[in-house]
Amino acid sequence: MNSLELQSYLHQHIPLSQAMEVTVVEASPHQVVLSAPLAPNINHRETVFGGSASAVAILAAWSMLHLRLSAEGLGSRLVIQRNSMDYLAPIDGTFTAVAQAPAEGVWQPFKRMLQRKGLGRIAQASALHYQGQPAGQLVGEFVAFGPGYQ
Repeated sequence: MNSLELQSYLHQHIPLSQAMEVTVVEASPHQVVLSAPLAPNINHRETVFGGSASAVAILAAWSMLHLRLSAEGLGSRLVIQRNSMDYLAPIDGTFTAVAQAPAEGVWQPFKRMLQRKGLGRIAQASALHYQGQPAGQLVGEFVAFGPGYQ
């Protein structure tokens, strides 16, 4: 799945991503980079609303896992179970969310569990950047349900 395909998928299946004007800058097996402008995500202080920042960070982490699962032919329903978000600096313009591929030592046990039990859990991080500086950090726990999982 390339950047345009991922962006189309997000806008179609997660309409909030379109309303927030999220664009996919990069979609590779190693990294996902999403971008969002200030205007549709603005708060009363003329900075990015915390919920918008968190949503874009979650989308980046989710997208990274979605790409890996798809690339490996592991059809599943992927959902976030919980997350924590640290806001490091105010954002008053276009920002990015970057998610790196999970380390193999984390990915392989997740993949084995999903294949064996039809259910896998994995932690995935993403980082917000604004003007080349760190602006936030998300760690989310995601659950993948394999086909036929009850």
